[in-house]
Amino acid sequence: MSSRVCPRAFARAVRAARRLFPVPRTKGLTLYSFGPIAAAMSLLSTLLSGLAAWLTPFTAGLSFGLAVVLLTVAVRLVLVPLGVAQVRAEKARARIAPRLAELTAQHRKDPKRLVAEQRKAYEEAGTSPAAGCMPGLLQMPVVIALYGVFIGAGGVDEPLLTHTFAGVELGATMLGGADGLLVAPVFAVLVGLIALVAWANRRYLMLPMMRAGAAAAEGRPPVPHVLTYLQFGTVVVALFVPLAAVLYLLTSTSWALGERLVLRRILPD
Repeated sequence: MSSRVCPRAFARAVRAARRLFPVPRTKGLTLYSFGPIAAAMSLLSTLLSGLAAWLTPFTAGLSFGLAVVLLTVAVRLVLVPLGVAQVRAEKARARIAPRLAELTAQHRKDPKRLVAEQRKAYEEAGTSPAAGCMPGLLQMPVVIALYGVFIGAGGVDEPLLTHTFAGVELGATMLGGADGLLVAPVFAVLVGLIALVAWANRRYLMLPMMRAGAAAAEGRPPVPHVLTYLQFGTVVVALFVPLAAVLYLLTSTSWALGERLVLRRILPD
C-alpha cells in the first residue's frame, strides 16, 4: 500500500465518523460560558488583540500567529510557580517511595494498618498523595480559557480565526476542509514538531520516571508501558483543531517539556 493511501483513507474515515457521530451544538450553558472562564477568555482575547496590533508593523502576515505564541508563553510564565510546586511534590514522592514499598510489604494483609502507616509516612515527609495533583488542577481554568480563545469558543475572538499565519487561516483545520492541499505543508510541519515534543517528553520525562518508580517500589505492579504513549494524544488533537490552537499546543507542550527538565535539574532532591 502506498504512503498516500493511508492518510487519505484515514481522512475519509474521520469525515465519515463526523457524519455518523456529529457533535451536538447547544445554546445553553457550556464550559466556556461559565462566568470565571468567560471572563478570563475576554481578558486573554483583549491581550491577544493588543499583541497582534503591536506585532503587525514588524511581522505583517505572521502577527496574529506570533501573538498566539507570545500570549501562550506569557501565560506559562505566570504559571511557573505552580510548575515548581508540582516538581517539588514529584521529588517528595520519589523520596518516600521506598518507605511506602516497605509498608506495603509489611502490612499487605492489614489494609487499615497500611493506610494509617502510609498517612503517617506522608506526614513525616511533609507531603501528601494529592500534592502533585493540586498545581495541575489549579492551572486547568487558565489553560481552558486560553484554549477556548484559540478555538473561538463561545464566539470569543472569532475574528482571530479569519487572520492568516504563513498563508493559512488560523481557523483552518488539517482534516476539516476542502483546501487540504493548501494547508497540509504548514500543518505537517507543526504537527511533526508536536510529535517530536511528545517523543522527547516520553523519552526524557516519562520513561526515566517510570524506571525510578519501579526501582523504588520493587514488588509492586509495574505501570503499563503503553501509558507512556499517551503523550502522543496531543498529535491526534492537533489534526482536528484550528491552526491557532495547533500553535498553542506546540508552544505549550514545548514550554512544559523545557520547564519540567530545567526544574528537575535545579530543584534539590
